[in-house]
Amino acid sequence: MDVSSKEMKPIGVEGAPAPLISKTLSDAGLRPTRQRLALAALLFNGSDRHVTAERLFDEATAARLSVSLATVYNTLHQFTAAGLLREIAVDGAKVYFDTNVSEHHHFLNEETGELLDIDDGLMQLGKLPPSPKGLRVARVDIVIRLRPDQP
Repeated sequence: MDVSSKEMKPIGVEGAPAPLISKTLSDAGLRPTRQRLALAALLFNGSDRHVTAERLFDEATAARLSVSLATVYNTLHQFTAAGLLREIAVDGAKVYFDTNVSEHHHFLNEETGELLDIDDGLMQLGKLPPSPKGLRVARVDIVIRLRPDQP
């Protein structure tokens, strides 16, 4: 099921009622378990964000949630498969999960590791090569790497 980021915005506003979070998960085809509800409340805090599994695990630990890193990874992948998150792979091993599931691209600050959205209207893609026979383009992800200016 495809859930747009506009539908997701209210889910994690601090103090959002559990029934709203539960309904969003159910509508996406996910059973609203205690751990999914708790991680969803941390993830969808009313603003778009990019998190790694490790960062979300640290947030969960700070919030005194009893979840393992494996559970965080599994939940992030389940949310991605359900259309609630978008996975952005950087450098093969580094994976960010984006709460903004709309088509957009990113800046990556190589010094800090921060991933930033690029406004959709600021990017123009040229002509893409034709897809191999029997395949189609699912999406295009562009990550523009940034470094601090040298004085």
